[in-house]
Amino acid sequence: MLAKHRELLRFAMVGGASFVITMTITYGLKFTVLTDKPVTALVIGVLVATVFSYVANREWSFRTRGGRERAHEAALFFLLSGIALGLNALPQLVSRYVLGLEQPHVGLLTQEIADFVSGVLVGTLLGTVFRWWSFKKWVFPEAGARPRLLRGGGRRAPDDLDDRAA
Repeated sequence: MLAKHRELLRFAMVGGASFVITMTITYGLKFTVLTDKPVTALVIGVLVATVFSYVANREWSFRTRGGRERAHEAALFFLLSGIALGLNALPQLVSRYVLGLEQPHVGLLTQEIADFVSGVLVGTLLGTVFRWWSFKKWVFPEAGARPRLLRGGGRRAPDDLDDRAA
């Protein structure tokens, strides 16, 4: 069962680490230098996490997938991540600027709960689902395109599901 869903589990772990990076940067900026620009703080946090995510997904989550020249792969990754960033920010934009869930219309606690639910929970869910689907479809389309390296330097067949040497 784990072998069958290995990519998804690794993708989720990279996503979890990216989430921590995003939150650390977003809230660090939001409560210091970008207090009046919460969406900008979120976008910066997501951008930094996206750079980490490319490297981690390419080298770990989808390490045996490929099918594209690296520059083309990276360009597609960042283009699709940009679309996902828009999907990530959209719920918070709606919360803040359409529904008016910001000070002085609501209290600080209500504003922060709305930001967390819309930008962090809903936005992250939308962005993650889109990334999983689009990365497998366009960025890393071919399963088994890159063989895994063994500890001793040899290569393992890409369709070998035994992960003990990785």
